[in-house]
Amino acid sequence: MAASAGGTQAPTDQVPVPQGEALTLEPCSDSRAGRLSFCTKVCYGIGGVPNQVASSATAFYLQLFLLDVAQIPAAQVSLVLFGGKVSGAAADPVAGFLINRSRRTGSGRLMPWVLGCTPFVAVAYFFSWFLPPFTSLRGLWYMTFYCLFQALATFLQVPYTALTMLLTPSPRERDSATAYRITMEMAGTLMGAAVHGLIVSGAHSPHRCEDMDLELPDPVAVSPGAACLYSVAAAAVAVTYPVCIGFLHLGVKEQPDPSATASSQGMSFLAGLGLTVRHPPYLKLVISFLFISAAVQVEQSYLVLFCTHASRLHDHIQSLVLTILVSAVLSTPLWEWVLQRFGKRTSAFGICVMVPFAILLAVVPTAPVAYVVAFVSGVSIAVSLLLPWSMLPDVVDDFQLQHQHGPGMETIFYSSYVFFTKLSGAGALGISTLSLEFAGYEAGACKQTEQVVVTLKVLIGAVPTCMILTGLCILMVSPTPKVPRQDTSRRLSLRRRTSYSLA
Repeated sequence: MAASAGGTQAPTDQVPVPQGEALTLEPCSDSRAGRLSFCTKVCYGIGGVPNQVASSATAFYLQLFLLDVAQIPAAQVSLVLFGGKVSGAAADPVAGFLINRSRRTGSGRLMPWVLGCTPFVAVAYFFSWFLPPFTSLRGLWYMTFYCLFQALATFLQVPYTALTMLLTPSPRERDSATAYRITMEMAGTLMGAAVHGLIVSGAHSPHRCEDMDLELPDPVAVSPGAACLYSVAAAAVAVTYPVCIGFLHLGVKEQPDPSATASSQGMSFLAGLGLTVRHPPYLKLVISFLFISAAVQVEQSYLVLFCTHASRLHDHIQSLVLTILVSAVLSTPLWEWVLQRFGKRTSAFGICVMVPFAILLAVVPTAPVAYVVAFVSGVSIAVSLLLPWSMLPDVVDDFQLQHQHGPGMETIFYSSYVFFTKLSGAGALGISTLSLEFAGYEAGACKQTEQVVVTLKVLIGAVPTCMILTGLCILMVSPTPKVPRQDTSRRLSLRRRTSYSLA
């Protein structure tokens, strides 16, 4: 991206590339102009699958599990969801600080963090769905393991996403690798919802209320089989962590990072964080997607509850979830083409497509409308996930062109972005779940009160609509960095490749 009009251009175009030193590139990569091979991009994308599989399962089913299977009061569920998101958000700057100060090993500087966190995050995820034999302290049990899972997932996700900047010096190739990652992550999201949903589908069948007076919202005892089904689903998802991270380690080699040797002598993490949050393009990007990402999380979290308690769509839950995710997976390559052809700011309008349909679902909760809404929501969710991760490398390049502190700032940018978006999601989910408590939600009830039904309609329609429109307004009126011009891209590539060869 071009530097701003008043920005200072670093004289990097005069730096000679040392002769006789070959650049160290990742396995099965093309050394010409920093090209990445198909094999490398696929393996890099596979590395992002486990967190998305787990996030998909928790986004669609964790709230329902805690309310109707574990039968925790809605107020405690609100604390669990809020605490978990805050834990993950708080872990972001900590992860960025520790990774920024870590030394390079034989596997690189970022890859060891990914490998080291993998077994622990898998175990924490499994116990987040395990039903303990005691009842009085279940809220504390789930709070502990869900917070631990979110924190460990963050320590895995921050170095993994920051690895984008160390794959290649070419902005176009980084965009392509990001598109592969988002596509694979969307496939992981689809797999998580499909596998988890199919396994636990028998735990929430509506026939359990057929012989009861539906006008009495009395709690229904949960069969032991429901808890077993959720444990099996959790184990199936947990296995994806070692498998997919193994592919990442085998297929991708981290480029030598020039900041690894200078991190101890350069600026501190807090000083770097202060610079990043004062960088206007980054600040506007973060603020806009605070609202957009929170809206997507609210939409995902309450879809299953809405279909279960506010409409007669119990039998369509699994199909609707799969429709959303299949639509998102199929539309991701299309959005990548739109980003390259029409620009990233123009592509942002694709996010607001879901707004009228979300309102329509709340007003007319019928099966045909629900499937149309699910398809359109998937298309919008795809661009809402692809766009910020495609714009973030441009923001980093823009920062590097205007400051002398460019190398080594990738981890700070990525960790702080995830921190702010998780914090917004924590607030949105915590407050919205608490609203169910105020509305009188009864855990395990066959029929909820009218106040709960109205609250679910507001949460599925009005709340995401307001958040999306607010975020888009901020994104549209703010200056965003452009894709680098050829000469600017050449200077950045020369700077990075020179640093790599000298590392």
